[in-house]
Parts: sequence; structure tokens; C-alpha cells
Amino acid sequence: MNFHLDHAASLPYFLEKTTFKGRVFMTHATKAIYKLFLSDYVKVSKVSVEDMLYDEQDILRFMDKIEVIDFHQTLEVNGIRFWCYTAGHVLGAAMFMVDIAGVQVLYTGDYSREEDRHLRAAEILQFSPDICIIESTYGVQLHQPRNVREKRFTDVIHSTISQGGCVLIPDEYWFNLPELHNIPIYYASPLAKRCMAVYQTYINSMNERICNQFANSNPFDFKHISTLKSIENFNDVGPSVVMASPNGLQSGLSRQLFETWCSDKKNACVIPGYVVEGTLAKTIINVPKEVTLMNGLTAPLNMQVHYISFSLMQILHKQVCS
Repeated sequence: MNFHLDHAASLPYFLEKTTFKGRVFMTHATKAIYKLFLSDYVKVSKVSVEDMLYDEQDILRFMDKIEVIDFHQTLEVNGIRFWCYTAGHVLGAAMFMVDIAGVQVLYTGDYSREEDRHLRAAEILQFSPDICIIESTYGVQLHQPRNVREKRFTDVIHSTISQGGCVLIPDEYWFNLPELHNIPIYYASPLAKRCMAVYQTYINSMNERICNQFANSNPFDFKHISTLKSIENFNDVGPSVVMASPNGLQSGLSRQLFETWCSDKKNACVIPGYVVEGTLAKTIINVPKEVTLMNGLTAPLNMQVHYISFSLMQILHKQVCS
């Protein structure tokens, strides 16, 4: 399992608002980032206080109840033994093996058997479990290789910037295009900034390339990117690149920028990860002619919209069959 809220958003309610008295275990990195995600979720939620499932105080009490487990550490609770393996996908993500009276069950959410730019791939078990329970969101899809998705992504970025538009971009791609270094890049996500500090804390969980690089320089120090705290601090003149949250475009700086840019065909919105039903991000993937703004009015959707996901459970059908 991992810290993404589509897996674990209900846990504080489960522990604080129900009669459940069991124990909860997470890997160290998952617990650290999960707390940040929950706090951000409470802050950006647009529901009334009465309709909130839990508040910040509930989160603080809940986090004190979470116990941590190391990868490959075996624990036992009421005669049930369990341990976990690296799942890839995101920092701290784990596949849990549960042994009940000799019957071994592998339980996992998202996992990736493809090493990405900073994390190791999911571990290959040395034995077969009796039962396997797996996340199935992308289980029957054959995804494009990462290099193909990255090229689609960077082609969109380059063409948009070249025509004077605004979009987001990855730092490594920017570094290899010195002719575009005068284009400002902004990092507009307080949550991601806090999570980055956790990633640097758990550098030994990264892949070999990142660990080797860290010995000489910080791979998470993005020298071409500036922090953008609010839209009031943003000089929206000429082409630029902004990485903003939340990813669903439901509120916050990402929504403000979207509403500012959506009517100009020079601009582009690249959605790089999984989006939830009911969010604006999910709606614009189908490229409607108009979108509803936060003030209730409508505006034409003329900007380019590209869905190029890098947040997949990257298990290819061919890998499973083999």
C-alpha cells in the first residue's frame, strides 16, 4: 500500500470515528508523507465543517496510533505474522505478505516492476504465495513504455513554449535545452515542497543512480525552478512553466492558473497522473467546449489538454504473463 489518498484517506475516520480498536502499520516513509497529504486534504477540502469526516486534531491523534515497520521486518499480532517488500511506485510503497496458520497471502496496492527515475522497481519474491490480492485499476491495460510517454510529454512542452504559451515541464528536460533557459519555471505546491524534504531523508530508498548522485550533489535541488507561493507573486507575462497543486484542479493555485489560461489556445495543461471522478481535471480530459469557473460563470476551453500519466501502476500485461 502507499500514501496516496485513494488508498488511505478514510483511515483517520476509521480509527477516530468508529469502534475499530486494531493496530495500524506503515513503512517509515509512508507515515511521514501520509501525514502531509492528510493535512493538505483537510485544508483544500471545500465541504463545510459539519460535513468533514475529520479535522486536523483527529489527524494528530490518529497519527500517534500508527506503528512503523521496516521492509523485510517480520511482526506478529494475535498469531498472524506479516512482513513487507518494496513495491516501487512511490516512496515507502509496500507489498505485504501475511501468514495466517501457514497460508501466505500477498496483498498489494499499486506497484511498479519498472525502475523509474528515482525509485527502485518492486521486488521479485523468491516464492509463490498461496493467495495474491492486487490493485486492479490498470490490471488489464498495456501501457506505453516510459520513454514513449516522456517524449509525448516533452514534445507538448516544447511546442507550447515555442509558440509563447504557458505549461509545466520536468527539470531534467529543461536542463538539456539551454536555448530555453530564459523561460521561467515555477514550483507552486507547498505540499510537494514538504514531501521533497522527506524524499531527501530517505535517500537510501532511492535507486542506485540517485544514491550515487547524492554522494556528490543533491538530486532534489532543482536549480532551474523557483518557488511560487501565490498567484499575487506571479508575473504572468510571456511563456512560463508552472507545476501547481492540487492535481484535480478543484481549488487552489492550479485552479486559479487554469482559469486564467484556459481560454488561450497558445497554452497547454498537461495532466501527468491519476485524476479522480468529479474533479475538473477529469472533466477536461474529454476536452469540453466550455468549463465552469469558480464564480459559476463559464469560459471557453481553448487551451490544449494532454493526459500523459506517469502515476500508473506500471505493470505491463506482458510482464504478468511471463
